[in-house]
Amino acid sequence: MTNMRENIKKVIGVEDDMQDDVLDILMSNVQSHLLGLFKKVDKEIVGIPSEAEYIIFEITVRRYNRIGSEGLKSELVEGHRIDFYDLKDEFDPYLDIIEGYKKDEDHRGRGKVMFI
Repeated sequence: MTNMRENIKKVIGVEDDMQDDVLDILMSNVQSHLLGLFKKVDKEIVGIPSEAEYIIFEITVRRYNRIGSEGLKSELVEGHRIDFYDLKDEFDPYLDIIEGYKKDEDHRGRGKVMFI
């Protein structure tokens, strides 16, 4: 996660270590939430697949940029409008990817026998 933190810092423009604790908390919360979503589709998943770790990155950046505006859905300042995802909806763009990890029920357990 340290490398991810450093990459997030580059994206958000942080050059010192003063935000490291905040970023670690945000990454941990996003990771826990994401793992919970993966476990909903397959209880046997014990960790976030490496190819899906970018979701932690993207949502952590969003949450960091939203600090101080957590309760807002949108903000309009001098004609510049910013709309935020509801926290309950921020994983929605990734649900199809997460659902892709669902085990195929037809290939679990015992086989089927069909008579023609």
